Amino acid sequence: MANSGLLGSSIAKKYWMSLTGLFLISFLIVHLLGNLQLLDLSAEGQEQFNIYAKFMTSFPLIKITSYFLYASIVFHAVDGIYLAIQNRKARPERYASYKPNRNSIWASRNMGLLGTIILAFIILHMSQFWYTMHWGEIGMDANGNKDLAAVVIKTYQDGTAGLIMALLYVIAMAAVAFHLYHGFQSAFQTLGINHNRYTPLIKKVGAAFSIIVPLAYAIIPVFVLMAKN
Repeated sequence: MANSGLLGSSIAKKYWMSLTGLFLISFLIVHLLGNLQLLDLSAEGQEQFNIYAKFMTSFPLIKITSYFLYASIVFHAVDGIYLAIQNRKARPERYASYKPNRNSIWASRNMGLLGTIILAFIILHMSQFWYTMHWGEIGMDANGNKDLAAVVIKTYQDGTAGLIMALLYVIAMAAVAFHLYHGFQSAFQTLGINHNRYTPLIKKVGAAFSIIVPLAYAIIPVFVLMAKN
């Protein structure tokens, strides 16, 4: 077996990719439920979002889980790059009879590219909001909580810059959608959860999840941008 990457073998890396991927999928759901509060830009809605943001950054169990989340993102991204490189090296492109578009879907052949786009977006996203929430200059709302809602609104309503940020967000969510479309079902298959009875259901749930969740995320910055007076 190959011995490269963060874990010893290719099989071990694929297992780790699957486990961290499923954990990140669960995080996407939790994070989305909190962020959807931004669809209410009233004073009360913003205050509720700020309460959520405070809870996510101060509750001890959430803080501990967040460290595992950050580690999972790094390991998932780095091991994904290693696997993409290994797959590209092993791909028999020298043979004229090799037809990758007939053997696999586009998303599965470009998971490395999609992952790189998503990782770049995560770094940008965290520098804008996560870093600001923890150490940046940020005002307080009427309840004395850090006003992260105001930061989000300013980011996406800041003229041309806001339009560009919203567009980048939508592009990143498109990458997430393609990444999930292949990765959701692939994670279960790697873990051995593959059976004629329930694999079709996993594929259907994965396809629905890969469309609904990224779309819901993408709606948020667009809504905030369009809500500008």
